[in-house]
Amino acid sequence: MKYFFSSMALSALVYFSACQSGSSSQTNEQQTQEQPAAAQHEHAAASAPAAAAPAMAKEAATNIPDFKFYKVKSGIGFSKADIPTGKNSVFILFDPSCGHCQHEAGLLAKNYAKIKDVNLYFISMNDPALMASFLETFGKELVDKPNVEVLYDRNQEFIQKFHVPQQFPANYVYGADGKLKNSWDGEKEIGFVLAEFTK
Repeated sequence: MKYFFSSMALSALVYFSACQSGSSSQTNEQQTQEQPAAAQHEHAAASAPAAAAPAMAKEAATNIPDFKFYKVKSGIGFSKADIPTGKNSVFILFDPSCGHCQHEAGLLAKNYAKIKDVNLYFISMNDPALMASFLETFGKELVDKPNVEVLYDRNQEFIQKFHVPQQFPANYVYGADGKLKNSWDGEKEIGFVLAEFTK
């Protein structure tokens, strides 16, 4: 069974690794702003998971599901019960080697003052060694902030419980009540992102 999930991790990584031109990002709500016409490369899905794979979340979870991720810096488990209450929580599924993920992290870092009251979780299924320096390299202003955490999804729970996105970075904004406010795949204009994170 352990080998099955290891092969699933590899399949999931391959699933997200293809890069195509164009913008096919999706949202749960009508968006008033669109990405500029000169869309950049987006990390997109190449094909559907194998039929024997565990059930994958085809729609974004309407409420924060139960999960168990691991803090990259300490290896300590992190679950739904560890999320501070009373504010929005944003989950960003990313790949450390994705240029769009790196760019979004940099823009969020430069605008930290605007998101300091939002729980911000960067989540990846990649090897923690690849994730360890992600913020130090691309989002220095986010390092060691009390509301920001980089989490390792060791058991591929995100794609089973939250959603299988089409592109990286994939953003999921949940309100203080734990209900989904909005989600989108792929890079968006930073003004839109900040507005969605904080409304």
